[in-house]
Amino acid sequence: GEEIELAVQGPLILDEDHLIANAAIDSAGLAFVFEDYVRDGIADGKLIRVLEDWCPPFDGFFVYYPSRRQMRPSLRAFVDFFKTAG
Repeated sequence: GEEIELAVQGPLILDEDHLIANAAIDSAGLAFVFEDYVRDGIADGKLIRVLEDWCPPFDGFFVYYPSRRQMRPSLRAFVDFFKTAG
């Protein structure tokens, strides 16, 4: 196929953290993503932290599941793993 370059206007809306981080590296704007996705970019000087005082602390992930009764063994193993890894 033929490669073309086209300037577009309007907001860029993404829902994947790695795409958001790459867009920020390409100067598309600010990114609010998990630090793991941008750690290398910050270390390399491609990205800088802004508004750090306004970023909420990350207390970890939460898992919501319907009930402890009749829980599938695979879900029980998943929950138990993350409780011990915590």
